Amino acid sequence: MIKDNQRYFNRIHVVIDAAVICVSYFLAWVYKFVILRDPPGLGFVLYMVALAGIVPLYLMLYLAFNMYTAKRVQGRRLEIGNIVKANAFGLLIVMAVFFLLREYNGYAYEYSRTMLFYFCVVNIVMEILVRNLIRICLRKIRKSGFNLRHIIFVGYSSAAEAFIDRIYANPQWGYRVCGILDDNKETGYTYKNVPVLGTTEELEQILENNRLDEIAITLALREYYKLKRIVAICEKSGVHTKFVPDYNDIIPTRPYTEDLLGLPVVNIRHVPLTNTFNMVCKRTVDIVGAVVAIILFSPVMLVTAILVKTTSKGPLIYKQERVGLHNQTFQMYKFRSMEVQSEKSEKKAWTVRNDPRVTAVGKVIRRTSIDELPQLFNILKGDMSLVGPRPERPFFVEKFREEIPRYMIKHQVRPGLTGWAQVNGFRGDTSIKKRIEYDLYYIENWTMGLDFKILFLTFFKGFVNKNAY
Repeated sequence: MIKDNQRYFNRIHVVIDAAVICVSYFLAWVYKFVILRDPPGLGFVLYMVALAGIVPLYLMLYLAFNMYTAKRVQGRRLEIGNIVKANAFGLLIVMAVFFLLREYNGYAYEYSRTMLFYFCVVNIVMEILVRNLIRICLRKIRKSGFNLRHIIFVGYSSAAEAFIDRIYANPQWGYRVCGILDDNKETGYTYKNVPVLGTTEELEQILENNRLDEIAITLALREYYKLKRIVAICEKSGVHTKFVPDYNDIIPTRPYTEDLLGLPVVNIRHVPLTNTFNMVCKRTVDIVGAVVAIILFSPVMLVTAILVKTTSKGPLIYKQERVGLHNQTFQMYKFRSMEVQSEKSEKKAWTVRNDPRVTAVGKVIRRTSIDELPQLFNILKGDMSLVGPRPERPFFVEKFREEIPRYMIKHQVRPGLTGWAQVNGFRGDTSIKKRIEYDLYYIENWTMGLDFKILFLTFFKGFVNKNAY
């Protein structure tokens, strides 16, 4: 729910920013050519047409400069700095484009550089005012009990007290502390109305019975021997986990930690794809790539569809429930490669070598990964990505989350049609633990370049799979 609220808020924020850009541009034009009465050179319409390119350019720059990051812990000075940098960079790009287009199709276009400078100044001022107004509104909304992030602390320490102090001093962050788990404080003990709920042994039960948005591990320094067990429980829950060390006076707060007004918060795991700009870039590549792939492979898919329908009875497309982003289930599409079977018998069975359920056509399309091509439509729907960890069925997710440490972390990104584990040979009947190691490497080291590398490698060693039965 919190993540959905953040996405909805970001959409509204984009619309507001687009309106601010348009109004700032219009005001700059009025000031330059109406109030100062300078000769415009070009008509009003041509100046306004340029907004069709300026608005999307500036919105992309705002993404690139982290202007849509949640405002819970982002300071005003940092946000103002990002506004200035994004607008300065945008001004340079727009002026460069206008310079290159000063003579186009036999006509001379003389855009006013002064007017563009006025636009830059007005837009910076208006963005700062609007975003501060949004901060004020968010603060009032969160004080009223809406748009809150529910957090629980594991361990009572000076770090826990410092975090709680900062939360109470900054209600605009929108945190609600649900309680503390500690082995040395009595249940019911409170610190600034935050109760101790029980011991750390009860952590798993509490996570199962409560809907939390974050976990903060705030163990006292003498209790760090418990850290490994607690981190394993937290990561198995799939809830975003932070580690707030109880020795913040001797470690730096940058570059590998968050800085909460001097309190270092070390995130248990860094996921680059939680950055909005990275998510937008990856999603754009997914959509364009899926459309191109559907067009290129349409003859292959047509032939496969005919062969599947004419050689065995049953549906053309096989739909199977898989677990994806944020532990949400979805229906993953494949060309049917097996005889039709009951849902109960199919649900818990791995495919083995020489499996009698696989059809003659199925053996070929499974070995060459042609059966996976309908997942291109899953990508267009937003269930999957071109590159990411392969999704598993709910039954196996429940099994592996108990057996394999850190397994659930793979659901912090969209599952993929191909992935780092797959191009390194870990497909089909191979080690799940090794697969997770490669998936975690991908999640923590994601770049657009790594995605393109994986797609490139897929063409050479990802399609044909000796372990696909």
